[in-house]
Amino acid sequence: MKRILVFIGLLTCSAAYVQAQNFELGEIHGNFQLDGQYYIEDSLIGAKAVPEKIRSNAFANLNYTRGGFKAGLRYESYQKPLLGFDSRYEGSGVTYRYAGYESDGFEFTVGNFYEQFGSGLIFRSYEERQLGIDNAMDGIRVRYRPVNGLYLKGMIGKQRFFFETGSGIVRGFDGELNLNEFIPGFKSKSTYIIGGSAVSKYQADDDPLRILPENVAAFAGRFNWISSRLNFYTEYAYKINDPSLTNNFIYKNGEALFATINYSVKGFSASLSGKRIDNMDFRSDRNADANNLTMSFLPAISKQHTYALAAYYPYATQPQGEIGLQGEVSYNLKKGTALGGAYGTLVTLNFSKVNNLDTTRLNNEQGYTSKYFSLGDATLYEDINLEIARKLNSKWKATVTYMYQVFNKDRVQNLAGYGTVYSHIGVLELNYKINAKKNIRVEVQELYTKQDAGSWVMGLAEYTVSPHWFFALIDQYNYGNEQSEKQVHYFSTSFGYTRKATRIALGYGKQREGYLCVGGVCRLIPASYGMSLSVTSSF
Repeated sequence: MKRILVFIGLLTCSAAYVQAQNFELGEIHGNFQLDGQYYIEDSLIGAKAVPEKIRSNAFANLNYTRGGFKAGLRYESYQKPLLGFDSRYEGSGVTYRYAGYESDGFEFTVGNFYEQFGSGLIFRSYEERQLGIDNAMDGIRVRYRPVNGLYLKGMIGKQRFFFETGSGIVRGFDGELNLNEFIPGFKSKSTYIIGGSAVSKYQADDDPLRILPENVAAFAGRFNWISSRLNFYTEYAYKINDPSLTNNFIYKNGEALFATINYSVKGFSASLSGKRIDNMDFRSDRNADANNLTMSFLPAISKQHTYALAAYYPYATQPQGEIGLQGEVSYNLKKGTALGGAYGTLVTLNFSKVNNLDTTRLNNEQGYTSKYFSLGDATLYEDINLEIARKLNSKWKATVTYMYQVFNKDRVQNLAGYGTVYSHIGVLELNYKINAKKNIRVEVQELYTKQDAGSWVMGLAEYTVSPHWFFALIDQYNYGNEQSEKQVHYFSTSFGYTRKATRIALGYGKQREGYLCVGGVCRLIPASYGMSLSVTSSF
């Protein structure tokens, strides 16, 4: 609290100085969000009783800028946190505050900040509110561009841990060189960028049984080639031995390799991505678990599905070991042809497959060895999906999607007794444009499987009156569950109103248990029943 009062005092003094000097007052911007829910017990779907009945997550950001100066803060309140969020979020307070200045290619920030080096293999500090993730840094960050094309970043501090900071100290440096900007007279139709990062953490060794490294470093190098049609990016990261709770305190070094290439011309695009991860969970606290105090971000190479049943078995990146590949081809059939129709037809084929590593266990502190490009014997995830989107006429648009998925539930979700789930998913989406402001959208989805909870079917109807109103009805039915009493309809309804920068949405119904994933990072959402309210606004 003392630090917050000092920070607010500095802002007040700065504002008074600005007014005394007759300077321009600058600009203030911000946003507010409230998510609340009233809970009703339902033992049939596993919705537990909530003593408080009502829970909520809320925050407000306030940012001030004037010229090169910037400052701001965020106030958060969890009374108590919504089900599915860590209970340690309970409470209220200022969780984010910062001040900084930028001039002549030099920028500094004191207080809290988010940062990422490269693709994030060894460092990414970010917020993903849907997942309850916020590992913001609290310390000092400096950015500097000494010459054209050379970009340098350095930082030191600790990571946010709910309403406190973690025990580990994080230090890092990143450099990036754009050869086209850096070399005078460099003429090329392509852009070439190289970069490198170094990050280390310090945490005291307080283990009475082990000798643990107090300083752990990681290094990464990257290359990016961009042309008019091609974009190739690759990054390799190496982490010195880092015994922790997540790797069962082994002393093996960690590695990560990520590469992606994209090609596009008018009417056609293709992409291919590959990734190999080996013991690459990197945290500022060796005893942290779940999504807490993570320093590394390992990009997902599986398609991020937006349809509910297609995302029923989402893949979570396995930091301890995985090797995988994803490819996608998209082609727009020309309009005016038999296949393309009057408006053209977009066809997209996507494939991804992820396996465990080919490892050999060792009876020592190294834990295991692994063959670099050899696939392990277990398929963790596989997804083949075909999507066809076509505008039928001036009123109707249709999208048809088929997916075949293989999901190793035991290995991916760290469970036992479920095995591998094989599923077929079909989706039909229809959009009917009544007029310039009114639209009706209908979805019919089915997930067919003989494993886990069995097959599901889902229907959705949404009516939108732009720019203010929307109304939606959803029903998910677990018709294939072997336990007849669990063949339940998960019915829900919602409506919302938007006016300028403010949006209010109200919902009522049942939510099945499942995982929400963003970028390969997941959070378990428990089953719930009740009424929800969401309010967002910005200024």
